[in-house]
Amino acid sequence: MTIFVAIVGLGFLVLIHELGHFTVSLALGMRPRRFYVGFPPAIWKTTRGGIEYGIGAIPLGGFVKIPGMHRPAPVDVDAGTSRALQEDPSLGGAVSRLRNALAADDHDAARDTLHVLRTLAAERPLSPAASTALTKSLDDLEDALGPDAYWRAKTWKRVAVIAAGPAANILLALVLFTGLYMTSVGRATTTVESVSAGSPATKAGLRSGDTIVSINDEHVGAGDIAQSIASSDGKPLTLMVARDGTLVVLPATSARLSDGRYRLGFVLAGEGLPFPQAAGESLSLTWRVTREIGASLGRLVTGSGRKDISSPVGIVQGSSDAAKQGTESFLFVLGLISLSIALLNLLPLLPLDGGHIVFAVAEGVRGRAVRREIYERVSVVGIGIVLLLFVIGLTNDIGRLS
Repeated sequence: MTIFVAIVGLGFLVLIHELGHFTVSLALGMRPRRFYVGFPPAIWKTTRGGIEYGIGAIPLGGFVKIPGMHRPAPVDVDAGTSRALQEDPSLGGAVSRLRNALAADDHDAARDTLHVLRTLAAERPLSPAASTALTKSLDDLEDALGPDAYWRAKTWKRVAVIAAGPAANILLALVLFTGLYMTSVGRATTTVESVSAGSPATKAGLRSGDTIVSINDEHVGAGDIAQSIASSDGKPLTLMVARDGTLVVLPATSARLSDGRYRLGFVLAGEGLPFPQAAGESLSLTWRVTREIGASLGRLVTGSGRKDISSPVGIVQGSSDAAKQGTESFLFVLGLISLSIALLNLLPLLPLDGGHIVFAVAEGVRGRAVRREIYERVSVVGIGIVLLLFVIGLTNDIGRLS
């Protein structure tokens, strides 16, 4: 069950990312053509205001289709018209005129030719497959030639639309962290919330609800307890606790080394912080995590950060483990993953969001579009790097799971 919850959580984060793109593109006049919860095939869809909303059969995330992500080029004509031309070569004249109009940047002529080609195709006995491919190609070209196409927008609008996806993930992480700091994880107390089964604390008789007063006859505050146990080096510890109004001295017990740190195996209860302080702690945590992720990527370049990379398999496993520990742990990990998705997408690589931002700025500075061939070549490199990171992460996850 926790695996299912983890998968749904990951899908929700991807959906939030796409919702960011959708909302800002709609607000800035680049009306999306599609917005789906899940991925096709569609099990339900409807059209409202020229936008197709749908629910996909694959319930992982979602996607948004923004019109005209690239300046239309002759190469855009070929893929969608090839089958129709094989079945009816008489369409070749209109296809050639469309290709030539795009090569000459004569978009008025291209739109006129699109209309002619649609009319001719409707009169021809094309197979369903050829007709569907041709219609899709012409629809995409018409979107790219329209006034609300992404490539036509001002540079700041393009950057805003692309950056909105990672920004939505960062905002969600901040909201989750702030909410957690305002509830039970803001400030530790000296009261025991839970004790792990089979732990040294259980053997010593520590119970949920006990208030720790001293360790080895030294009075401790909430901030001292973990450090006192961690610095014990496995030597016996004697805890005095307040239980039902009575002071109880527990039998001496030794902390157990776990994840490189000595622990007795209990969790202290927390108390919430006021909103301003919780928001400040959330921002501080977000910055620390961002800095650490950046350092991990830097170590990867030097070859020493390979083990820090994880694939979706490891992410789901980590989320599942957190879900087993409770809602708070799951929401905390979900916030970390949301932040990681944002930072990964901001890498300056196509087809990631960061790559689109870099190209939008470059085209704004140059005052003209980057050639499609350059986009494609850079995308191949970016996809190769992303796949390499995926393989490294998957290898790490398989090793950890086995």
